[in-house]
Amino acid sequence: MKRIRRSEQRAAELDITAFLNLMIVLVPVLLMSMVFSHLAVLELQLPKSEVKLTENNSENKQLELVIRESKIELYYPSGYLLKIFPLLEGERYDFKVISAYLQKIKQTLLNNDVDKKDIIIMPEEKIDYQTIISVMDAVRSYKAVVVASVVDAELFPEISFADAPHSLESQSLEVVANE
Repeated sequence: MKRIRRSEQRAAELDITAFLNLMIVLVPVLLMSMVFSHLAVLELQLPKSEVKLTENNSENKQLELVIRESKIELYYPSGYLLKIFPLLEGERYDFKVISAYLQKIKQTLLNNDVDKKDIIIMPEEKIDYQTIISVMDAVRSYKAVVVASVVDAELFPEISFADAPHSLESQSLEVVANE
């Protein structure tokens, strides 16, 4: 009789070294991207409709930034025009100048013991999304050097939105057109 020899079958070994190397690199990258995506979220608030009267009325004054097609207007308190920022070269706004002026306003308020953190942004209907985001970045914080490192210093981080009031120029044009 013939004997059939069976070959010895050894258990297959899995080499997972390459997979472990991939996980060692991939897990920290994924964790870091989660943190960065969390920092990109902005919290917006509705404008305060009622203002409570207190002894210190300067805390209740609203800082308003109206974005128009031809200019940006800054009001403080509500209804009192502080500054107009015209378009540069007829097509874009100078956000560095706006941020610098808001830094002066913030410092003036802090010197008068008013810690104001809120601002109302009022864009017109035709203002594009990128302009609104750039204005939000300009009013929320600015780059400052502290102990030889660049940090984001706080300006007005509590941003609210409202509809822009009709400008006096457009109202006067409507009156002339109706007459």
